[in-house]
Amino acid sequence: MLRYAIKRLGSLVISLIVASLVIFACIEVIPGDPASFMLGINAQPDTVAALREELGLNASLSARYLSWVTGMMSGDFGTSYTYRTPVAEIIGERLWLSLPLALIALGLTVLVAFPVGILAATKRGSWADMSVMGATQLGIAVPNFWFAMLMVVLFAINLRWFSAGGFPGWENPAAALKALTLPAIALALPQASILARVMRSALLDTLSEDYIRTSRAKGLTRRQSLWRHALRNAMIPVLTIIGLQFSFLLAGAIIIENVFYLPGLGRLVFQAISQRDLIMVESVVFLLVFAVIMVNFAVDLAYAWVDPRLRGRA
Repeated sequence: MLRYAIKRLGSLVISLIVASLVIFACIEVIPGDPASFMLGINAQPDTVAALREELGLNASLSARYLSWVTGMMSGDFGTSYTYRTPVAEIIGERLWLSLPLALIALGLTVLVAFPVGILAATKRGSWADMSVMGATQLGIAVPNFWFAMLMVVLFAINLRWFSAGGFPGWENPAAALKALTLPAIALALPQASILARVMRSALLDTLSEDYIRTSRAKGLTRRQSLWRHALRNAMIPVLTIIGLQFSFLLAGAIIIENVFYLPGLGRLVFQAISQRDLIMVESVVFLLVFAVIMVNFAVDLAYAWVDPRLRGRA
């Protein structure tokens, strides 16, 4: 297991290096000069030149890349061009919203998808299976932002159970969790539908394997065969989807954050791009890529734990 983990860790480091190069190169080709954008169209050339020098934009691309990477390794992401405050401080504030939102949405996804997928697989062809498949198809087809707006109309405007948007902060945990409830449900709906269908498909494939029939022949009931053998072996594709979904929930919640007016990472990236705050965009995007790669690394280790055969291939 240790050898397998070290091998995957090496791949992780290489992926991070390549990702940093790609992110930096892509962000630098975005049209528009941050200094000119900050000062406006009527700014004098010498004022723009002085601001470019202050921001370090006159340095070579290689020098700026090395400064950015070495700074991140020490926890210094630089200073935001727009807010004139440390990027790490701003990211930390926004991460305290985006990370709990992603975790809550993922928790709701798993809580709904696992029992629903297992029910559909064990009741294949029944009304329960058909109902699950129809409901999940609807959940995938409905855009989450449209579903979010419906919930705002119903629960915030008509019933007044929740606020229509905004985030009160974590000083009052109950109010903070209440503010994240509707956004988390909106994010979880399509993900739970996808995961339930994957769980059903993987479990049906596993239940048709020879070793399941052998376990039944040895006297195990269908339920015992399911929980002792089938479910664990069906988890590999399910873990893959869970890893991808967490990455999406963390990095791809920009639309939901705008619907509910939440100051998260997605909204921060959107604002930074519109304001040509390159150092902010580079740092946030790299942080999100780092999260995706780390989740994939964790999923790979989970693979090896679920399927010991993978350890022997390292």
